[in-house]
Amino acid sequence: MDEVYEVSFQLILAAGNSKSESMIAIRNAREGKFDEALEHVKNAQESLTEAHQIQTDLIQGEARGEKCEVTLIMVHAQDHLNMALLTMDQAKEMIHLYKEIYELKK
Repeated sequence: MDEVYEVSFQLILAAGNSKSESMIAIRNAREGKFDEALEHVKNAQESLTEAHQIQTDLIQGEARGEKCEVTLIMVHAQDHLNMALLTMDQAKEMIHLYKEIYELKK
């Protein structure tokens, strides 16, 4: 059970870091700081890759017959991962839109 909690919190941490970086990227883009925004998207992607690897390890373990106890905290961790994925996609779109807005204002 302790391992489930440890893995869950690792997933929450990595996904949370990714989401935070994506949100910073959106704020930077809104301020016209597109290079900084893209750097934060890169950081978000790195954290998202880490989170996704944790999830992949869990899935592969289950495929090998290793039971992974589904707890509320694990469900919560998966929710964080899904939100991080969505926020990353939104950040990329928002950066694109803010660039267009800034170009139109010129």
